[in-house]
Amino acid sequence: MALLAVERIKLFSTRSPWWCMLLALGLTLGFTGLIVANAGGVFVLSVATTQVAYNFGLMVIMVMAALAITTEYRFGTIRATFQAVPKRTAVLVSKTVVVALLAGVVGEIIAFGCWGLSRLIKPDASLAIQTADDWRNVAGVGLVYVVGAILALGVGLLIRQTAGAVAVILVWSLLVESLVGLIPTVGVKIQAWLPFNVASHFLHGDQQLVAGGQGASGIHYQMGVWVSMLYFAGVAVALLAAGIVAANVRDA
Repeated sequence: MALLAVERIKLFSTRSPWWCMLLALGLTLGFTGLIVANAGGVFVLSVATTQVAYNFGLMVIMVMAALAITTEYRFGTIRATFQAVPKRTAVLVSKTVVVALLAGVVGEIIAFGCWGLSRLIKPDASLAIQTADDWRNVAGVGLVYVVGAILALGVGLLIRQTAGAVAVILVWSLLVESLVGLIPTVGVKIQAWLPFNVASHFLHGDQQLVAGGQGASGIHYQMGVWVSMLYFAGVAVALLAAGIVAANVRDA
């Protein structure tokens, strides 16, 4: 508990988490408002549609998670922490718990905020949360944010440099996973196994599927929605474990 308290104090003693949380909330609510306000002719407004902008906030929260560890290496505070607590794994697990819980809370606030804003903009639309799929569409966003934060911490531990870690996170999630689909024959098949595509399938898979199991993007997912979540979590935990091993082996 003492380690958790220390990591909480370290996290909130800097301005970057506060700015990241505000930016994540503002971006996601802003884009959701624009999308919902223009809904109608092009697409049908549904509970799932209220969450289509979740990725904007996710990217910001992942940057926040990466900064939580890379700034410690940048300013050397991680050395003092490891000197005070020689068990590095315990320190890093505590940091992960604090950052992941914060990411989850922010994710839920954003998700239900976007849903509430959508109901205000389109009060006549059918946006009541009634089914299990509806709850997964909205409440599942917080779970994706938790796993995304864990993944970002793992990348931060492996790279250590803020610019490098942020570049890898953003380029991979926003660019690489989309461009893979351009590879002839196998590109779409590979996309079905890439972590952020799989996370999107967890949130919106049932709404994206049409005849034959093909998604709106042409991706044929091999997993159910909850198995997709477990797969995404497995990738994140594997990266975190690799980062912790690297932190124990390398000098701080």
